[in-house]
Amino acid sequence: MQKQGNISVGVYELALVAVTVLWGGSFIVLKGALDSMSPGWLLTMRFSLAALVLGVPFLRRIRRHLDARHLRAGVLIGIPEGLAFLVQNVGLVDTTPGRNAFLTGSYCVMVPFLAWLFERRRPTGRDVLCAFLCLAGIGFVSLRGDLGMALSRGDVLTLVGAVFFALNILCVDWFGRGCDFVTVTFVELATMAAVCLGWSLVAERLPVPDDLLSGFFAQLAYVVLASTMLCMLLQNVAQQHVPSGRAALLMSLESVFATIFSIVFYGERLSVPVALGFALILVSVVLSQASGDDLREVAA
Repeated sequence: MQKQGNISVGVYELALVAVTVLWGGSFIVLKGALDSMSPGWLLTMRFSLAALVLGVPFLRRIRRHLDARHLRAGVLIGIPEGLAFLVQNVGLVDTTPGRNAFLTGSYCVMVPFLAWLFERRRPTGRDVLCAFLCLAGIGFVSLRGDLGMALSRGDVLTLVGAVFFALNILCVDWFGRGCDFVTVTFVELATMAAVCLGWSLVAERLPVPDDLLSGFFAQLAYVVLASTMLCMLLQNVAQQHVPSGRAALLMSLESVFATIFSIVFYGERLSVPVALGFALILVSVVLSQASGDDLREVAA
């Protein structure tokens, strides 16, 4: 097994798997938290607190690097990601955690086509194949018992959120290169909080303390500290030592763990067509993110 310094690559790979477990669990936790607070206010608290937790220990570093370039990068990366999380969580109100996770994962397949739109980079044959598999998977997920096709409002919003997640990936590539990661991340989190706050002030009523259920603050702590801050740290450390294709393969397990948790803790039931749809979406994500060498390495 390869080593990076005194630590084997396998340790970093396990760290990425741990990230996907925490992310997968966040869908269930957020679904519960949405019983206490509307999506916009919940995300405003999540990203504001995450920015605070990041900003306090790294205050000197952020002050040293914060300039017009870092502000521009953080804002332009944070706007689509803030919209992505906002639309995704509004959609989560009207769908199950498993469906939300798998439909969100389709953003990986969308990236090459958005790059074609904005950068004139023509998709490859594999991109087209992955898009076909993903669309087929979404079709099976939307199949009703009478074999009619129907996506719920939550499912449609989740797919819209996936488009914003795909756009965020491109914005990171366009604007984030060469910037200090901590500083950009701080501005990004603050921007995401501002996006969610703007929506909340216009479209949602103020949170009422009496609406908060007993487990809300534990749920909030999980999404702020575990699925936001800890995952961000583990992901960015691990991805320096794991090839990008292999990292993407491992991180695609997020939707698998989300579905497992949804079945065990939320009582979600999978029909045969929905299970097949999930499998097709997962295959499309895996194929879209890994080269042939990466696939052979993971298989080995």
